[in-house]
Amino acid sequence: MNSEEVRHRSGFACFVGRPNAGKSTLTNALVGSKVAITSSKPQTTRHAIRGIVHRDDAQLVIVDTPGLHRPRTVLGQRLNDIVYSTWSEVDVVGFCVPADEKVGPGDKFIAAELAKIARRTPVIGVVTKTDKVAPEQVAEQLLALQNVMEFAELVPVSAVDGFQVSTVADLLVQRLPEGPQLYPDGDLTDEPEQTLVAELIREAALEGVHDELPHSIAVNVEEMLPREGRDDLIDIHAFLYVERPSQKGIILGHKGERLKQVGAQARRQIEALLGSKVYLDLHIKVAKDWQRDPKQLRRLGF
Repeated sequence: MNSEEVRHRSGFACFVGRPNAGKSTLTNALVGSKVAITSSKPQTTRHAIRGIVHRDDAQLVIVDTPGLHRPRTVLGQRLNDIVYSTWSEVDVVGFCVPADEKVGPGDKFIAAELAKIARRTPVIGVVTKTDKVAPEQVAEQLLALQNVMEFAELVPVSAVDGFQVSTVADLLVQRLPEGPQLYPDGDLTDEPEQTLVAELIREAALEGVHDELPHSIAVNVEEMLPREGRDDLIDIHAFLYVERPSQKGIILGHKGERLKQVGAQARRQIEALLGSKVYLDLHIKVAKDWQRDPKQLRRLGF
C-alpha cells in the first residue's frame, strides 16, 4: 500500500444545535449544493440526509439530524431517537450556536447531552452566522461557548459569505479515521431521490406559512416515473398530509392559489435536483393527528 492511500481520510460528521442554528445552511455551503433543507422554521429536517464533501485528501459525509428538543409527541420522541443514534455513529460532531443570539438554556441542554459522548467523539464548537454581527460580538460568543463545555476546537464561520467554511471542513476532516472513499465521486447525498423530492415539496409548502404548520406537514411521493415515450419529462405524484381541515385551507390558499405557488416553487427546485423537466401533481390530504399515531407515522416513513 503506498503512502498516498494511507493519508486519505473518510468518515462521518454531524452538526447539532438548536433549531435554526444554521446547521443545514452550513452543510449546503460545505457540500456546495443544496441537499439539506433550509428554512427559518425550526424542525424542518426530518431525515438524516447526508451531504458528501469530496476532497483530494478526504471524503467527509455530513449527517443532518433533526434538532434535539424535549419531545411532546410520538414523532418528537422518534426524532430525538434519530439524533442519539446518529451521534453515537459519527466520528466528529459540530455544535452550532448562532453569533446573533445569546447562549441560552436550549444550548446548555444540548451541551449537557453532548458531554456524555464527548469522551468518545470529539465535539467542535461552531459559532455560525458571523456575518450578522460585529467582530467583538463573535469574540464574546466564542468566550460564552467556552464556558458551556470542553470543546476539541472552537471556530467562527459564516456559510452566507463563505468565511472560514474551508476551516470548518479542515477541522472536521482532521478528526476522521484514515480510509478509502465511502461513496463514488459524483454523489452529493445517499438519500434516495424520492426522499429529497419530498423534502423539497415540504420546504416549499412551509415557506411563509403560519407557525402552527411546520410539525403538521408530511409529504409522501406516491410515484415518480419518466413520462411514457419521453426521456425529458418526469411525472411526480405527491400528497401533502396535514392534521386538520383548517390547515388544508391554509396550504390551498384563496381559490387554490397558494398550492399553485408551492407547486411552482417545488417544481423549479426538483428540476434543478433531477436535471430534467418535471410535471408535479400535488394533492392535500387530511390525516387526523398523524403525529401521534404510530401506524400513520410508519406509513409516512417515520
